Amino acid sequence: MLSAARVQATIEILDEILEGDDAAEVVITRWFRSHRFAGSKDRAAVRDHIYDALRNLRSYAARGGGMWGRAVMIGALLGKDTDLSLVFSGKGYGPSELDTQEIGPFPEASIQERFDIPDWLWPIWCTDLADQAQDIAEKLTHRAPVFLRVNLIKSSVRHVIEILEKDGIKAIAHDTVPTALLVLENARWILNSNTYLEGLVELQDASSQMSICNLPIHIDGEILDYCAGGGGKSLALAAWLKCKVFAHDTAPLRMKDLPSRAMRAGADVECISEDELYNDSYGLVFCDVPCSGSGAWRRDPWGKWVLTEETLVAVIQTQAQILRQAFEYVKPGGLLVYATCSVLQRENILQVDCVTSSHASLECLESNQIMPSETGDGFFYSYMRKDK
Repeated sequence: MLSAARVQATIEILDEILEGDDAAEVVITRWFRSHRFAGSKDRAAVRDHIYDALRNLRSYAARGGGMWGRAVMIGALLGKDTDLSLVFSGKGYGPSELDTQEIGPFPEASIQERFDIPDWLWPIWCTDLADQAQDIAEKLTHRAPVFLRVNLIKSSVRHVIEILEKDGIKAIAHDTVPTALLVLENARWILNSNTYLEGLVELQDASSQMSICNLPIHIDGEILDYCAGGGGKSLALAAWLKCKVFAHDTAPLRMKDLPSRAMRAGADVECISEDELYNDSYGLVFCDVPCSGSGAWRRDPWGKWVLTEETLVAVIQTQAQILRQAFEYVKPGGLLVYATCSVLQRENILQVDCVTSSHASLECLESNQIMPSETGDGFFYSYMRKDK
């Protein structure tokens, strides 16, 4: 595919994403399956176009004059000083020529459009992030770095870097997170690499890894990953603490791949049901709760546009409920860990303040709000101790 044909493919996929109800990745995968002529380089280029467009959807739409695929890509290319006549030429499989109405000028973008934040969210964003609001919003419009977690059960950081290099993947150690690697070259090769297939590494953001690496190494009691989902935290906890981890989720199907992942990693993880949970039993209860995902919108930009005010309110209520429930499972003297990939105070420190004020026996030991940067995603974690 020529570059213009890749733009046309992007336009078609964007239209389907914007007009439908399916997740962006579902639409992308479906399009590729029905267009087998697109080679691996074409698919990579189109995917890059789409995710760049979704990260910058409102600003590109404002610059291009509309919230549909063609206008968004016009805005994207104008922002990169591309000669539009070379792309929108009507030749081959590229987009048709521009008409006069598509050239503009268009109304000046609002501040919410310029910083790619939904209108309803902007007041909340500014309240919770204060003088960082614009800077964080701007950072979320850029592509996120790729990080790996080295599985210390099977290998070491130095050894994994050497093996990755043999697989053609260049990575370096993270400056502050002892299990994390920053991938510099050929990140798309990771899932097919021997290093990954043999369980030496997992894809996991560095900020997320930090929430585990800062835990005390010696935990008095059993470990419970209370909102396990796919099991990334379960595997990380098992590797870092060198112990068995019990994994639980209210939707057990989310954990369906966890046993095979644990086997590959050599990690001792057991999935348990609601009936197998016991009050006052666990030395550590880790709650990586559902959230807005706002700290990771560089990776999942469509999440920014499908989030609604009603959904955010419901998520905050769910977070509070999970904390109340999880508190009951922590043994006296044990730790309750609360984590989100959000940058909003109302999902983070305010939730911690609420649960500690409601339970006199619960003390906050440490809280850390990480903002998205070149060293990791936006992430929050808090360690709380239940009195003996």
